[in-house]
Amino acid sequence: MQKRIKIANLDCAACAAELQEELEKIKGIAEPSVDFVGQRVSLQYENDEALEKAIYAISHFEEVEIIDGNAPKKKESRLKEILSIALSLLFFVPALVLDLMGYGDRGGWEKWLPLGLYLAAFASAGWSVVWKVITNFPRMFRGGFHPSVLLDENLLMTIAAAGAFAIGESMEGAIVMILYQIGEFLQSVAVGSSRGAIEKLMELKSDTAVLVEGDTQREIDPDDLRAGDTVLLRKGDRVSADCRLLAPSSFDTKSVTGESYYKEAKTGDEILSGCVNVGDAVKAEVIRPVSESAVAKILDLVENSAAKKAKPEKFITKFARIYTPIVVAIALLLAVLPPLILGMQDAALWQTWIYRALDVLVISCPCALIISVPLTYFAGVGTLARHGVLTKGAVYLDELAKVKCAAFDKTGTLTEGKFTVAAVEGGDRVYELAARAERASSHPLAQAFAQSDAKAAERVEEVAGRGLRAVIDGKQVLIGSARLLRENGVEPMEKESAHLVVYVAEEGKYLGCVEIEDCVRANAAEALNGLKRVGVEKIAVLTGDSRERANAALQNLPVDEICTELLPEQKVVRAGELKAQGTLLYVGDGINDTPVMAESDVSVAMGGLGSDAAIEASDFVLASDSLTALPKAVKGAKKTRKIVAQNIVFSIAVKVALMALSVAGILPLWAAVLGDTGVMLLAVINSLRMRAKL
Repeated sequence: MQKRIKIANLDCAACAAELQEELEKIKGIAEPSVDFVGQRVSLQYENDEALEKAIYAISHFEEVEIIDGNAPKKKESRLKEILSIALSLLFFVPALVLDLMGYGDRGGWEKWLPLGLYLAAFASAGWSVVWKVITNFPRMFRGGFHPSVLLDENLLMTIAAAGAFAIGESMEGAIVMILYQIGEFLQSVAVGSSRGAIEKLMELKSDTAVLVEGDTQREIDPDDLRAGDTVLLRKGDRVSADCRLLAPSSFDTKSVTGESYYKEAKTGDEILSGCVNVGDAVKAEVIRPVSESAVAKILDLVENSAAKKAKPEKFITKFARIYTPIVVAIALLLAVLPPLILGMQDAALWQTWIYRALDVLVISCPCALIISVPLTYFAGVGTLARHGVLTKGAVYLDELAKVKCAAFDKTGTLTEGKFTVAAVEGGDRVYELAARAERASSHPLAQAFAQSDAKAAERVEEVAGRGLRAVIDGKQVLIGSARLLRENGVEPMEKESAHLVVYVAEEGKYLGCVEIEDCVRANAAEALNGLKRVGVEKIAVLTGDSRERANAALQNLPVDEICTELLPEQKVVRAGELKAQGTLLYVGDGINDTPVMAESDVSVAMGGLGSDAAIEASDFVLASDSLTALPKAVKGAKKTRKIVAQNIVFSIAVKVALMALSVAGILPLWAAVLGDTGVMLLAVINSLRMRAKL
């Protein structure tokens, strides 16, 4: 069973890694994922006892609190951090002035005045850091020996600052902690900004709904709405649950689909929750409760996406666990070995190498990596969501960025999937038999006969990829492809048509055919050209339709290959062949294309958010049927991957350079702190570029 737990007061990415490590050790808990940016924990649990242990571990981890998902969001306050930094600077500035005036070299009480002020500055800025180090000691021995709990950035900074005071570098000791706290504050502001961008999605939820009961109207909680209820959508109201309009109006759908234009909706059209009515007040019928609505699925997908981490995220988390202890060991050796080799009796030599070791400790802090990498993926998921593309996890962004080949289903994907009868050959009896069989079927073609009042067939059997076998008025009827009829001993009179032709036979005798029209989407060509521009080298269409009809329908689209007359199992085989040519993206309706989606490297579901099957089968879901979001999704995935690579290379390169300068004795301790903080902030700011326009 899966559980997602919202939390608060998880202060750092390293703490998230520690908490995740604790949860991994609980028997009965699998695949725990702690999201520092999103402030939530996702896990699989075998039984209630395991879940209780996990909840206990979460709620007793430092100052972490478990919060009710329905509780109002408290505004994040950073007043305590601001006051702490301001107070420390209030002590540090006069101490620095006195130091520059030479008070530190004087005798008597004047010598101790700068030191006292530096210590006060250190205490004001660093008390919380030192306290975390102290509280980490007992946690290190909880359930065994876990040195990684103690060996975090708090310990690194405490050792560096205390070491500086110990060797007489009081100014350096104070400035280390002040600069570190300023860096932590700026980091929290940047991360909070990104977190706030995602939390804006919560604004899709409406606080109230106007329920219409006869001649009366009353405001109720949207959660109380049920399918079949009638609601009033006033001008400016946000749609609270997925509805079917009872009168025409205009809607702003940007917050849900990413499309900037207004949608002109007709009577009977389905409107997803989260859209805003910009036309006149209209009534609508609720077709799904709030818990199953588009908004609920959007929020669920975005919140759940953090649980499926990309390879770089997993690598950085594991890297940080072993990196810090190794660096502490290296710094210890650096402080001890050179003096032992070069001259044990030389106090100045000891001071020099201890100072350099402290530099290395400060520079080695892995914050830049363990914050910026998850933050980039988090921002990437949010950016795609703003453009109407929902992803199940950061891991799929990496795969989408590598796509070289894209394959599409035809019906309902490149075409609108809204079927209408274009022509009938063979008279009313042919139409009646086709309508009665299709009305008893769940096949999408059935909507072409939605206006018919014909009685449904007594029994219908679907023949995969071919059509229907039905019993109507006690007679055996075949409705489907020419191939279906031939396999049952009936020779049809095949018709050349740009439309889908459904042949009809009764009791072994061919009667005629029905032509069913399905138009190509207006934005299909634009979307496919967009995919070519973002690096997709080959576009293919996999369809069960005939070659003639498929070629006629898709002739104006930039398609490299059209594979026709494919049965479901043949689609899987062809998808495997395309996959061998490069990372394969498959786009389908998410219902009857599930096997092909499973075979492809990345899958995208069309059909809007009303389909649970579409969401279950795919890696990405288009919040609307607009294909133009696909090129933006690929572009966004590539940008995410590029920024992640930039942050990793930049952070490691700068740290290696700073360490070399430290070992050479060129870099002062305060510059090492500034350099480390600067790397972290630059990496975080670079991550936030994902929020820019694609």
